[in-house]
Amino acid sequence: MTVDDDVVNPSPNRPFEDILRARISRRGAMAGGLAAATAGFIGTGGTAAAQGGGDGSQAATGGQLGTASAPRIDFTPVSKADAAGVDPVVSEDYDMQVLIPWGTPLKEGIPELAGHQTSAFNQRRQVGIGHDGMWFFADEGTNDKGVLCINHEFGFTGHVLGKSAPENLDDVRIMQAAHGVSCIVLEKVNGEWQVDLDDPRNRRIHVRTPVEFSGPVAGKKFLRPSRGQRARGTLNNCANGYTPWGTYLTCEENFNGYFGTEDETWEPSAAKDRYGVNANGFGYNWHLFDPRFDVAAPGHSRQVNRFGWIVEIDPQDPDAPPVKRTALGRFKHEGIALTVGKNGRVVGYMGDDQRFDYMYKFISADNWEDMVARGESPLDRGVLYVAKFNEDGTGEWLKLNMKVPALKAAFGTKARMLVNTRLAADIVGATPMDRPEWTTVHPDGEVYVTLTNNTRRTEPNAANPLVPNPNGHIIKIQDRNENIGKTFIWDFFVIADDRAGTPEAFGSPDGLWADSDGRIFIQTDGSQPEDMNDQMLVANPFGHMRRLFAGVPGCEVTGIAVTPDQRTMFINLQHPGNGDPERTNFPVPGAGGPEIPRDATIALSRKDGRKVGR
Repeated sequence: MTVDDDVVNPSPNRPFEDILRARISRRGAMAGGLAAATAGFIGTGGTAAAQGGGDGSQAATGGQLGTASAPRIDFTPVSKADAAGVDPVVSEDYDMQVLIPWGTPLKEGIPELAGHQTSAFNQRRQVGIGHDGMWFFADEGTNDKGVLCINHEFGFTGHVLGKSAPENLDDVRIMQAAHGVSCIVLEKVNGEWQVDLDDPRNRRIHVRTPVEFSGPVAGKKFLRPSRGQRARGTLNNCANGYTPWGTYLTCEENFNGYFGTEDETWEPSAAKDRYGVNANGFGYNWHLFDPRFDVAAPGHSRQVNRFGWIVEIDPQDPDAPPVKRTALGRFKHEGIALTVGKNGRVVGYMGDDQRFDYMYKFISADNWEDMVARGESPLDRGVLYVAKFNEDGTGEWLKLNMKVPALKAAFGTKARMLVNTRLAADIVGATPMDRPEWTTVHPDGEVYVTLTNNTRRTEPNAANPLVPNPNGHIIKIQDRNENIGKTFIWDFFVIADDRAGTPEAFGSPDGLWADSDGRIFIQTDGSQPEDMNDQMLVANPFGHMRRLFAGVPGCEVTGIAVTPDQRTMFINLQHPGNGDPERTNFPVPGAGGPEIPRDATIALSRKDGRKVGR
């Protein structure tokens, strides 16, 4: 993923690190026990069940939250030494297949990419770069064919174009075509996955694709096109979600980095500054040739407001426009984990991936099936909340709507507030976090959240205890009232620092997913101990974990999708070697050759045919 190193939250809200250090102190003072209010989360893992063996019954480790049992994790783990190699490695109990690297054609007659990209026309018909979040929508009644929707978060200009910066509008169009989402029909033929080029569901969604808006901000002046412009595009598509009604959710993260200006008189408003919008961006320089991305260009002042949303895509209908669901708020969305809560309401948990930003929850206004039956999206009407963590292991969901007097006074309308969701969260007193990223909902209902790291933190808080926090941690939440409550209890699942020196050592947790049996898949993005590459581990709710997979130098391991029977798992290697062939030639083995590394997807399966993760 791209990382915005700037800190843009000026609020005096008590940071998570301060709360977390106090929480650690409280737990230490209790000699390993937990506050009665929380009933405890993490046991010591002393039984066979906690270690992934035994009969899989619940481990007697002192007050686990909920009724989680320990699903089997009995594959041979990848060693730390093997996790530091040039090529990807998976457990010896597994097979892996590399597929759909950047530049794979999605239409007949389109060539496969060779070298750097030179054609925007081709790139709009090829798999994009920056493979990230994804989900597999299997055709009914089969595990061997379906639509894989996959995000393309970003690509370095030098990697894509072979030059340090775009030189003209054609270069910008190539870069824009490489971003977005691919919908790819995959079919398993003779044991190997391949693209079905004849299936009309194959399509690319990119920075110039027409899109629609829905929900409270749709049609309002904050998004209204100027000079007859049609709303277009999605970019910096990071993690994802999927809905009970069969659609894909792609999340726009560091959108601010694509905007800039040469106008030396321009200065960002307070609202733009809070979102990190400035004159320089991340160096893409699109604004030099495409006025949509020039924040000072006449007629384009609202373009930046059209990004930072969650976008819904119908994987089965290639003609259906992507829809940006504004009720979910505008911020740097990492991903969204949906669950069905009390009375059939759909509940979504979301992280805003920047240092000192927040965790959010959305609850639909009604039973999701009833809303769909009425022709209404469950994501268009409901209540958005932001999290406040307390050091005693409790927390509150703070409402973000016009019934809050301070928000009514500050914004006047719900639409204005949603466009400026971060500022609303500042006002109500949310807890600044250490880069809240992926969320997942365990089968028992608990919510897990990765906090990747924060080297800028100088003061701790309840849920972010380390100063600085270079390795990150994962917290665990039990929401009240079947996920629609206004309070929750929380504790640590694992602190990456605590794993240093152990066989399952890791750092910078990022990707996260819980399977139907309760296994928790953890992917990493950042510095790893002992010179290991980024990796994927499998854990049970009691903290026992094993390393299933390790990537290549300079990559991120990200994205999780499975077939319905969980016998195949798709994961991604993003920015292998950071584009440098001297570090890796992936997906070609080795390094130091002429082959430009290409982001790609890897299909994992057990040799004995059992579920992935066992």
